[in-house]
Amino acid sequence: SAIYELSCEAYKHLGKTSNYYWIDPDGSGTLGPLKVYCNMTEDKVWTTVYHDLQMQTSVGANSVEKLSVLQLNYSATMDQISAITSSAEYCEQFISYSCKMSRLLNTPEGNPYTWWVGKANEKHYYWGGSGPGIQKCACGIERNCTDPKYYCNCDADYKQWRKDSGMLSYKEHLPVSQVVVGDLDRPGSEAKVSVGPVRCQGDRNYWNAASFVTSSSYLHFSTFQGETSADISFYFKTSASDGVFLENLGNTDFIKLELKSATEVSFSFDVGNGPVEIVVRSPNPLNDDQWHRVNAERNVKQASLQVDQLPLEVRKAPTEGHTRLELYSQLYVGAAGGQRGFLGCIRSLRMNGVTLDLEERAKVTPGVKPGCSGHCTSYGMYCANGGKCVEKYNGYSCDCSKTAYDGPFCIKDVGAFFEEGMWLRYNFHSPGTSMKDLVSRTLLSSADPEITAPDLSLNKEELSFSFSTTKFPCVLLYVSSYTPDFMAVLVNPTGNLQIRYNLGGTKEPYNIDIDHRNMANGQPHTVNVTRNGRDIVLQLDHYPPTSYSLPATSDIQFNSPKALFLGKVIEIGKIDQDIYKYNTPGFTGCLSRVQFNQIAPLKAALRPTNASSHVHIQGELVESNCGASPLTIPPMSAATDPWHLDSASADFPYNGQAIGDGVNRNSAIIGGVIAVVIFTILCTLVFLIRYMFRHKGTYHTNEAKGAESAESADAAIMNNDPNFTETIDESKKEWLI
Repeated sequence: SAIYELSCEAYKHLGKTSNYYWIDPDGSGTLGPLKVYCNMTEDKVWTTVYHDLQMQTSVGANSVEKLSVLQLNYSATMDQISAITSSAEYCEQFISYSCKMSRLLNTPEGNPYTWWVGKANEKHYYWGGSGPGIQKCACGIERNCTDPKYYCNCDADYKQWRKDSGMLSYKEHLPVSQVVVGDLDRPGSEAKVSVGPVRCQGDRNYWNAASFVTSSSYLHFSTFQGETSADISFYFKTSASDGVFLENLGNTDFIKLELKSATEVSFSFDVGNGPVEIVVRSPNPLNDDQWHRVNAERNVKQASLQVDQLPLEVRKAPTEGHTRLELYSQLYVGAAGGQRGFLGCIRSLRMNGVTLDLEERAKVTPGVKPGCSGHCTSYGMYCANGGKCVEKYNGYSCDCSKTAYDGPFCIKDVGAFFEEGMWLRYNFHSPGTSMKDLVSRTLLSSADPEITAPDLSLNKEELSFSFSTTKFPCVLLYVSSYTPDFMAVLVNPTGNLQIRYNLGGTKEPYNIDIDHRNMANGQPHTVNVTRNGRDIVLQLDHYPPTSYSLPATSDIQFNSPKALFLGKVIEIGKIDQDIYKYNTPGFTGCLSRVQFNQIAPLKAALRPTNASSHVHIQGELVESNCGASPLTIPPMSAATDPWHLDSASADFPYNGQAIGDGVNRNSAIIGGVIAVVIFTILCTLVFLIRYMFRHKGTYHTNEAKGAESAESADAAIMNNDPNFTETIDESKKEWLI
């Protein structure tokens, strides 16, 4: 039975990381298992097979022989490597020739001095970086050879060392089994040869799939030849509770695999001693639209069935009686002989080590579609702003959890209205978790593997949000740290935007001032700030992005980030003088879709998520999209818009009769205009009254109790905020560590 997986791709889908693994490319076929290195990258899986030829193997140097033959012995047989290359999507092998007075491909008669031998012992006269049938090296294709008369650097025949190298990527010719070097018999001729391992990526067999759309659809293949032994394996996913996977009939003999119920897979056959059935029962439903693996085997001694990692069900064969399975009909995959066929996807169907090409056959069969594309391949583009598409059997959904948006397509801004004096603090580490763990989980999200947790400092930040306000100066957003480092976005006393960085190394904080644009005009504005080391890119609204650079003396590490503030900065310790001034009375207006690296503080405050424990709010946070910037996305066409309602079927509940003729419509328009005028007058009056009272100084503030006796605004907040005593203790602890 299959102890080893068929490929590195299969190991990756068992959650395995890069390592050496035994793979068995043809199941229980004759090839046998081989050891390869599986390199699992984010989007690809590479299978690597090594050989014993040393890199930079020297040839020549006082050689008497005209030819030097270098033999490569692999850790696998040629047939095993062929099984890997034939099912791969792409393969490559590095080859390099360093030369001193030793020509590579150029000869006066046209036969190369040096060649390599590939699969099936064929000689090849092209070199790395070039392709079959082109007797050139990489430099000959890129036209940058040492001597432009030749197509390889080595063909210039110089007395200095030169090199021709590159990838061989025509997989039908790989692997390289020999390199034959021919220009070594002159005094001073020398060469060094390097050949890398064979690396292949992708597994076409693993993803070869078909989707069965109706319960009467099927694919047919030639009769299964499994007289004395049968080894069948495949993956399936479905939301249906039953259906036939495959069946092949003889006169009375047969072999069949089916999903009997949502929790049962059955393997049945008859070799002439009466029908035998093996059933595996799963504790969990198998129709959960997840991939499940089935492995059925039968030989003269016994038969077995395994589903996923559930226990193997085995049935011994009778000691006497028939042993040969004699089949005549075609092999049916799906609905056979009027039975209810399987609905869903089958992939990587292997019969005795051969993968059936379901995809090709499905292209010409009604009711069966090639491939198993879920809905995300078609609709994933609708998940905007970094939302992730999640497959569903009859549709899809967008996971917006890692974004500052929500709604079905992650395009709905999550925002809030801030009253004067209100503020929100998002602690980057919550009480009870070590700072290291948390910062590494959130700020240094796994999306960025370059940053490791231990140094707890940021080399790069990405900040985006939108806001609207009419009051200035104010602090829109502030990121504090356990050191003097900070970052702030402010509206200064002239109503202009300022980005301020203080990362150490400079006397004054570094400021980016956006003059000549009034940002406090009550309109929504979007801000996007990306810093990578010294480079800062700022994009404001729809204006083109502008680049800035931190001064040469500035540190480029944002050390030990502590908390993010919106509305007002309430932080212990020394605070920047300007920020202290701008901080009272605080921000009034709207903030929307705030995102700092992987953190969305407003969303954490307004939507219960696992990050909500990091948020502390002073005042009442009212959700509002008043800061949402107007969308500049062109409207979808009616055909593609999932929310488009045909006017005929649009069934909006009117509180009266639908407006029918022109007279009614006109009177409705006039009424609407009058209502708008009255509303405008009322709004103006309210505004004027507020304005008058404001200047008489009789307006009330939402001051913290205990403010009278406190020395400063900060102290007042600290008296009032029970969390603050903890904060101070926490930070002391942090400094003592």
